[in-house]
Formats: sequence, structure tokens, C-alpha cells
Amino acid sequence: MGFNLYKPFFLCATENYQASTIVLAGIPMDLTVSFKPGSRFAPAKIREVSIELEEYSIYQDKSLYDKTFCDMGDLELPFGNVERSIEAIYLFACKLFEEKKVPIFLGGEHLISFPLIKAAANSTDEELYVLHFDAHADMREEYLGEKFSHATVMRRVGELIGFKNIYQFGIRSGSKEEIEFAKKNSNLYLVDKWCKIDDVIKNLKGKKVYLSIDIDVFDPAFAPGTGTPEPGGILSSDFFDILLKLKDLDIIGADIVEVAPYYDISDRTALLAAKIVRELILMIE
Repeated sequence: MGFNLYKPFFLCATENYQASTIVLAGIPMDLTVSFKPGSRFAPAKIREVSIELEEYSIYQDKSLYDKTFCDMGDLELPFGNVERSIEAIYLFACKLFEEKKVPIFLGGEHLISFPLIKAAANSTDEELYVLHFDAHADMREEYLGEKFSHATVMRRVGELIGFKNIYQFGIRSGSKEEIEFAKKNSNLYLVDKWCKIDDVIKNLKGKKVYLSIDIDVFDPAFAPGTGTPEPGGILSSDFFDILLKLKDLDIIGADIVEVAPYYDISDRTALLAAKIVRELILMIE
């Protein structure tokens, strides 16, 4: 298993793995996307545009200069092989969790969340809960005959950790069958139910939480660079208000997925992702 180290690293990141609790890692898998491919190029682009950000967050009154975190570069994957890629991602993530790191993974397509969450769940004796922000429910049993797809990822996660341990926000797209399944089995909050996030946060305090953010949870006006843009999403300013409410949760890992840089010449999608990463780094103790 190897890594490609892209330069520059994420803003203020180091190569000091041993001294870092928080680590960034790119997972450039892009094999099951159902519309427009290209998310495998996102980790490099998110790092590249991060230099445009300030190291200081006015939201949290904190600076990246006061944090020691490592950017590990990108995991090398067997291109074209979904099964072997999932296994490689799982083994890599297991190592990070075993060594008590808090990883923030840069996707890549959303299917990467399955092996990442599997590794997170196996790293703790406690129940794991997933906060899932997305335009799509990703609860299909299969997509075009495939059980492992970015359109089925939360169905596979639910089978792993229990559907009632999944909280889904921003959902505004899905087949009739998967939406009905999610309503019955998981904690599904459609796009107009953001007001419920405060109650969910209260319920999750003291519990192990994994955070998965699909960039298409945002309205395409703010994040056009994604493979499956879905009109009607959240404003970026509103999302940052919500994100900062999570600071008191025990977040043991996170991913941000489905940025596809080639569809956004302005780079505002990657810049939005980079800003989310900055805030996550500063949130996590």
C-alpha cells in the first residue's frame, strides 16, 4: 500500500504523523459514479486552493498555526477494481484508528465512506453513529445491478452499524423505494427539516460520531463542481452555522466527498470543501 504525496500540502499541514492527532488523507476513488466522473481529482485540488484561505477562523477564533496536523497525501488504489479498492481503503483506515488518529478523508466518490465507516466502527467497543449530509439518500439496495455504488453506500453502512444509527440531512433526491425505506428504517430528515439538527445533536452527545459530507448537499450555485448536482440545496453560510454546532460531539472521523473539480472552473466548490476541512480541523480537539 503506497501514497502519492501531492505538493503543496493542505494549508498549515505538516508531515509529522507521530505528533499529529488529526490527519488528512486523500482517497481518490472514482469508480461507481452514476453521472459525471472526476472526483478522484478532488484531494489534490482541495489542497491546492486551501492556500487561498486564511489560517485563522473568525467563526471559532482559532488558528491552524495553533494545531499540529498531518497531511498524508493520497492513498494509491488499484484503478478500476472496486472490491480491491474498498479493501485497501478499509485496511488503511483501520491503521489510523488503531493508532488513535482522528482522520479527515478527502474523496473521491461517496462509496469510500463504506470502508471508512466500517473501520471506524471496528475501532470502538461503543456504538457508532453517522451524521450524513447529502442531497441523495444513497439507500438503494443496488444500482444497475451493483450492490457497491455511491448510490447504495448508506444502505451498506446501515447493514453494518444499524440503520437507526444513521442521521441523514439535506436529502432532496432518491427513488420512491429508497426514500420509503429510509423513512421507515433510518433517521431521514428531508431538505426542509434542518431545524431538527439541534435535537439530533443533543441525542448524539457523548456518543461516537462519524461525519460524512457529500458536497452536493449544497445548492449547485455554491458547489457546481460535483458529479450529481441537485438544485434546491442548503446555502453555504447556513451550513457553517450547522457545522459549528457539532463542535461538542465526539467526532472520531470525517469525510468530504464528491467534489469534481473539472466541472467548476471557478474552483469555488473545492474552496468550499477546503473551508469545511479547516473548520473541522479547528473543531476537533
